[in-house]
Amino acid sequence: MTLAEVNHLAAQIRGQVAKAVIGQTATVDALLIALLAQGHILLEGPPGTAKTFLAQTFAATLGLDFGRIQFTPDLMPGDILGSNLFNFQTSKFTLTQGPIFCELLLADEINRTPPKTQAALLEAMQERRVTLDGTAHPLPANFMVVATQNPIENQGVYPLPEAQLDRFLFKLLVPYPDPAEEARIITTFGQRSGPQTPASLGVEQVTDAAGITAAAAAVKTITLAESVVDYIVRLIRATRESADLASGASPRAGVLLANAARARAALEARDYVLPDDVKALATPVLRHRLLLSPAAEIEGKQVEALVGELVEATEAPR
Repeated sequence: MTLAEVNHLAAQIRGQVAKAVIGQTATVDALLIALLAQGHILLEGPPGTAKTFLAQTFAATLGLDFGRIQFTPDLMPGDILGSNLFNFQTSKFTLTQGPIFCELLLADEINRTPPKTQAALLEAMQERRVTLDGTAHPLPANFMVVATQNPIENQGVYPLPEAQLDRFLFKLLVPYPDPAEEARIITTFGQRSGPQTPASLGVEQVTDAAGITAAAAAVKTITLAESVVDYIVRLIRATRESADLASGASPRAGVLLANAARARAALEARDYVLPDDVKALATPVLRHRLLLSPAAEIEGKQVEALVGELVEATEAPR
């Protein structure tokens, strides 16, 4: 697939998603980047901002096998992964696959389940496989996790550990719509009754797993100049040297930032990465990987503002 074809495919996906989800253009673009970079996304926003419906619609446009897990305090790892059950007819154990065996997994309200259950996703997100009773079971090559969490409630929730957060390419803050978008939402959906589905709103499939694989392969051909690599390294290392941050970004963050920058370039039909690609993606890639120092917390500083300052302070190549 050529970069022009990747650009055209992205436009088709945006058009189909827009039939069902009003606004959220930045979030849709981030989903496209994550898809092409083969990364995972954490969506954080208040209830009713179409996080779940956006994931369903996105999967429908791609023709991907969609799975959903509603995370609750009593959810167990086996409820996600599945288990080996003894078949008395064959006298053998048979794998009963859990909902994680899909192509696009919606981990709804992921912070409502204890860390033991959250950890069931670690291997799948990093290595795209699931190990049960010592046997590794591969997941689809396009396996992608879209997780959601509600920032408002703080009772009955379990903050994601750093190891889990580090496996997400992006953490996106999903805001309330602006007044014009909210009026369109009420006009469009206020006259409908019953549950809405992407199909009922006219959303059509525009590609398939093979098309996504071809698009991801095209992204890998994007040129990443040594000067841009050096820029990413200096930016990542700056997070570790900041007095306002107790913990900086890992080398994995640099790798994911480079992959995402390549995908952003591909969406614009560009065969090379610009420093502006890195700057545009620095905040969603880094915001969930950085911990404020106690002094910075007392002063009321925000991670996003600090990332912006580091981006401005780190000299970009010309």
